[in-house]
Amino acid sequence: MSLSMVIAAFVGALSWSFSEYAIHRWLGHDKHLLKNPFGVEHTAHHGKGDYFAPWWKKAGAALALTALVWFPATMLAGLAVGGSWIAGFIAFYLVYEVMHRLEHVHEGIGAYGRWARRHHYFHHFHDPSKNHGVTSPIWDWVFGTYVPAPQIRVPKKLAMRWLCDPETGDVWPHLAPYYELRLPKRRRSLAA
Repeated sequence: MSLSMVIAAFVGALSWSFSEYAIHRWLGHDKHLLKNPFGVEHTAHHGKGDYFAPWWKKAGAALALTALVWFPATMLAGLAVGGSWIAGFIAFYLVYEVMHRLEHVHEGIGAYGRWARRHHYFHHFHDPSKNHGVTSPIWDWVFGTYVPAPQIRVPKKLAMRWLCDPETGDVWPHLAPYYELRLPKRRRSLAA
């Protein structure tokens, strides 16, 4: 593998990182563009919390995108370098898919995993106009949409399975510094 192929794969991964941000921010949250297939699925994801588009829709989108960029990438850079760019792009897309799923179904492994969850959940539960990057905050910094995540207030009805002790219904003690449950207004006044 040549250095140019390695660089092309890295640029492909960086290109996906930007695409992830752009798709999420504009196709997923711009009120003028929401009726696109991604926007429809993304709105369902925000509303249900544990909803993800079916795998076959994601695979179809990845195949369509690969078909769309294959010809220009290989014509501009040649088969080896263009193919390496595509491989980096698709590989980092797969990293994004796995990471996004884990952010919703697992409490997080390591400092980066825990940070990524809070960054993403700030977007879900505090301000959907911020923190659009799922795998990285790079483009949020570039476009001024990055906000450090404080303690995340999760609506009780959208609480992730890993967040709460099933016996008590409370946030696990080791997660309490980072997350709290937001009860419906009626239940909050009764609890006070």
